[in-house]
Amino acid sequence: MTDTIIETRGLTKDFRGFVAVGGIDLKVRKGSIHALIGPNGAGKSTVFNLLTRFLPASGGKIFFKGEEITRRDPALVAQSGMVRSFQISSTFPAFSLRDNVRIALQRPRQLSYHFWRSDKTLADLYGRADELLDAVGLTRWRDLRAADLSYGRKRALELATTLALDPEVMLLDEPMAGLGHEDIERIANLIRKVAIGRTVLMVEHNLKVVADLSDTITVLARGKILAEGPYAVVAANPEVRSAYMGSAHA
Repeated sequence: MTDTIIETRGLTKDFRGFVAVGGIDLKVRKGSIHALIGPNGAGKSTVFNLLTRFLPASGGKIFFKGEEITRRDPALVAQSGMVRSFQISSTFPAFSLRDNVRIALQRPRQLSYHFWRSDKTLADLYGRADELLDAVGLTRWRDLRAADLSYGRKRALELATTLALDPEVMLLDEPMAGLGHEDIERIANLIRKVAIGRTVLMVEHNLKVVADLSDTITVLARGKILAEGPYAVVAANPEVRSAYMGSAHA
């Protein structure tokens, strides 16, 4: 289908006989917010690792924008437009927020480690860095060290550094983990905002966030797809309620 940006066919990963992902067929629609949910050990993070090529697949195929990437180098996957955020922070604690985003902006220009370049040479990056900080609500803290941010604002900074790579697809691994109620609402609103014109695939345990944000939900259990569809459909599925949502809806 022309509107499918990520597709897996029979995607499998086993670890010395333990099947973490058991032959899943997944389709992520371009421009959608798609959530992967399921109980602990369902294989959600493993799927993320397979899609971004942090782990090699034991079987099956992965397609991104119609091209097979099953054995593509992880760096090339990121350069082609699929970027994973939150699981691995790309921020530098001792640097200001503005410099963190500027460094992220250098990556597509292959300037990532040219810290010795003059401010004049890199001055054009500051304007875009300020735009990204404004987009995630961090303008007033732009000169603060990243280490001095609250946990919720660090998440927002990580989102800004991810956006600096101008991804077509953002993979967010438990973006609400460890956040308080106010920060959850703030980050959810940011995800909704930055998803405009992009595709978001996220693993998330907060069902309210999933219900509010997601166009499509894929429920995993024991490495297999148990159900898929809008929240109302999967929430009403008896197998889903038994495997994952039962305690939340009891």
